[in-house]
Amino acid sequence: MHREQLENAAFRAGYGALLVFMLLPLLVVVVTSFSASGRIAFPPDSYSLVWYADFFESTRWLDAFTNSLIIGVGTALLATLLGVLGAFGQELETDSVVGSVVAPVVLIPLLIPPVILGITLLMYFNEVGLRGSYASIILAHTLWATPLVYFVMRSVFSRFDWQQLDAAHDLGAGPVRSFVHVVLPNVKHGIFVGGLLAFIISLQEFVMALFLSTPGTETIPVLAWTEIRQALDPMVSVVSTFLILISVGAIIVAAIATNLEWVSKQLS
Repeated sequence: MHREQLENAAFRAGYGALLVFMLLPLLVVVVTSFSASGRIAFPPDSYSLVWYADFFESTRWLDAFTNSLIIGVGTALLATLLGVLGAFGQELETDSVVGSVVAPVVLIPLLIPPVILGITLLMYFNEVGLRGSYASIILAHTLWATPLVYFVMRSVFSRFDWQQLDAAHDLGAGPVRSFVHVVLPNVKHGIFVGGLLAFIISLQEFVMALFLSTPGTETIPVLAWTEIRQALDPMVSVVSTFLILISVGAIIVAAIATNLEWVSKQLS
């Protein structure tokens, strides 16, 4: 028992050290965003909200923030639709050839370097007249976000009782009606979590957005990279802090949604 306690303590200490190691850079970013000087220093010589005030007074930063939200929401909607349909279709066609090749095909975009994807998509969207549009960046981000939604939904569908769907079909419900009234209520929390993950991926993606965006559609990461090349000031930390808060908030909401689904299942 003494040895087991030591092993548990060592595991917790190692886990805690790893957690601190991963979160410490984020803490540095947040702290430096409150610097009163025009340079990034940790710890800051003095603290102020002046850079936050400058952010909300900057039309360029606010436009980039709005662009990131528009593209993130568009990516979340499209990736969620494709990921849910792909996972649902594979569950229905598990024994078919099509069902066996869906997962490898979905993984392909994750295996291609983002620089290659960015260059390829730049040439393609330039040919079809979509370069610099919201649609081009949303489609590019969907290539990365869809696999995450797909695998989340595969996990969710693996816990679904498919006899309920068979019963709906036996009672005369069509494919659409049975999905909306039988499947969807049981997997809605998984869909929500997948959509949040897709939104976070889009919010943080930089390389493909750098190739595809124009001054009118540049996102927060692209504008931050542009500003860093000119001057390294606390404004970059302010923007990074907002991205961190949004990502952490989305993760917390996803965790709450998952726990609510678990609690509802235990009470049912």
